[in-house]
Amino acid sequence: EVQLVESGGGLVQAGGSLRLSCAISGFTSDEYTIGWFRQAPGKEREGVACISNGDVRMKYEYVVKGRFTIASDNAKSTVYLQMSSLKPEDTAVYYCAADPHSSSCITLGALGMDYWGKGTLVIVSS
Repeated sequence: EVQLVESGGGLVQAGGSLRLSCAISGFTSDEYTIGWFRQAPGKEREGVACISNGDVRMKYEYVVKGRFTIASDNAKSTVYLQMSSLKPEDTAVYYCAADPHSSSCITLGALGMDYWGKGTLVIVSS
């Protein structure tokens, strides 16, 4: 059984930093695309960042590019999202998701993301 567990969320002041972790277990596919998504209150879920072991290796949503960094530690089966220069509009529940069918970050969509974590809440105060 594939499981994704997010951690690292919390309350931080604007301008601060947080590192989210996504611990993945039971994932056996040789191909992978792992995405970080977020959903703010009253808003639709949006893709934030993506990492894969294929040709398009990383992608970021434009509003976080330069502030967020996605990275993977294959030995620990963990994907990280380092968030810096946080803004109140970054407040959301952050989810990681895994697509075992492809290895490309062409888009930041949820299509193909078969496995999801339960999310971790990030609150950025002004």
